[in-house]
Amino acid sequence: MESSSDDARLFFPATQRNVHAIGDVLADALPAGGLILELASGSGEHGVAFQHRFPRITWQCSDPDPDHCRSISSWIAHAGLTSAMPQPLALDVCEPDWVGGLPTAPAMVVAVNLLHISPWECTQALMQGSARHLPPGGRLLIYGPFRAEGKHVSESNQLFDTSLKERDSSWGVRDQEAVIKEAQGAGLSLQDIRLMPSNNRIILFER
Repeated sequence: MESSSDDARLFFPATQRNVHAIGDVLADALPAGGLILELASGSGEHGVAFQHRFPRITWQCSDPDPDHCRSISSWIAHAGLTSAMPQPLALDVCEPDWVGGLPTAPAMVVAVNLLHISPWECTQALMQGSARHLPPGGRLLIYGPFRAEGKHVSESNQLFDTSLKERDSSWGVRDQEAVIKEAQGAGLSLQDIRLMPSNNRIILFER
């Protein structure tokens, strides 16, 4: 993670590696319009890229980290999107009513690289909140590394999982089947699973 010397923008190298691939999936999955809520937006690089690429929607970034929110605001200004894109919300999906601060109900929820760096309770809150607040037909898109059928899909993912658990025992690469079961238990239906570069996946749900 790097920051420029003259503004609050942060630069996450992984973003530039995956932004185009995620955007290609969004091109098929996004609704015709409405508010797209991105959780744990990080630097804001994804948000401005997707707002530029899909001007028919309104991309709402959010993050509980104040430094990340400052970075998002700086990226919005740098990209010339101040009139098109709202300022970030200090929203924490681990809070029971994490959707409560939104100006309007989201048409879609997007979570990129969230599940493996948060406790399992955040995954549960994500599913329950999405099921409560998405409209009928509204979608939840999740991106990140996952285990499949109880196994890591690559040696690099296994090493990554070990490093995550060393940092925080409540973190870790999640079982795809457990995530799907949690979503279905909350009232969401599985729509698609896409294999992505670097041993990541997109799991798409619909209310």
